[in-house]
Amino acid sequence: MPTLFSRIITGEIPCYKIAEDKDFFAFLDINPLTKGHTLVVPKKETDYIFDIGDDLLAGMIVFSKRVALAVEKAVPCKRVGIAVLGLEVPHAHIHLIPIHDLGDINFGKPKLKLTPEEFMEIAEKIRKNL
Repeated sequence: MPTLFSRIITGEIPCYKIAEDKDFFAFLDINPLTKGHTLVVPKKETDYIFDIGDDLLAGMIVFSKRVALAVEKAVPCKRVGIAVLGLEVPHAHIHLIPIHDLGDINFGKPKLKLTPEEFMEIAEKIRKNL
């Protein structure tokens, strides 16, 4: 059965898409820690990030860098933090989180509640900076 992220990639489940190439897909996290919190996933369904082949993993980091730089331009922040947890969805993914301090990347804190319009506005701002 396809993962939630595979279903997002194929368009079965809607998302706020940021970027896509032949190997990777980036979209806004719908339960963000901060505005602009973005997920980067490989299109090839792999549960654990360190099971991804070296070339594909290197490509995922380069793709993530491109997206992170766009997030940084679009969303006021000191930096874009990166996190890989791998426990929430059985599909490897990288979190790109705009941060001002360490507390912004605490996954135990309450998530933001944004409207669809806010998500669309943020996604558009990020896409314009790619």
